[in-house]
Amino acid sequence: MTSIRYRTVDVDGHAIFYREAGDLTKPTLLLLHGFPSSSHMFRDLIPLLADRFHLVAPDLPGFGLSEIKPRNTFTYSFDALARVIGRFTEVIGLDHYALYIFDYGAPTGFRLAMANPERVTAIVSQNGNAYEEGLSTGWNPIQRYWREPSDANRQALRELLTPASIRWQYEHGVADPGRRFARWQRARRLVHRSARS
Repeated sequence: MTSIRYRTVDVDGHAIFYREAGDLTKPTLLLLHGFPSSSHMFRDLIPLLADRFHLVAPDLPGFGLSEIKPRNTFTYSFDALARVIGRFTEVIGLDHYALYIFDYGAPTGFRLAMANPERVTAIVSQNGNAYEEGLSTGWNPIQRYWREPSDANRQALRELLTPASIRWQYEHGVADPGRRFARWQRARRLVHRSARS
């Protein structure tokens, strides 16, 4: 059975939660999650790869169990997320790593690779756009906010953060959502117990 370690580390004043598994002497795979998610999205992938890789899956700043800084003290941009995650890799001692990027993890990971290409050994992209042309119409409210970060455009994004919207992201197309939700609740309890010990 795979032993997953749950940790929180201070990264220049940011409390960053992460999951880690596998042998430290094996190649490292840095798993960067999407929106509105966390490292929890890799709960099934980590055990499948832990015999071949050293796996590190942080929660991006403001996501999952990582600290949520007030907006007046931290700018939640991809540049800022990449700076914190770049420092995270240094703080925990990752000299070289392959990137597995998904959704929001893509612009974060691409920035890591551009800042320090000598550290990145490979990039595996799942649903990770490197260009705006690939974004669906569902991104229109977000793009409006990017162009004009007004309070009205920000408030329009709140619908994406409702329990119903987040649940849709996890359950859309799933044959038995009730079973999936029960597994999620069990995993969440395990993470909270492990993080406290």
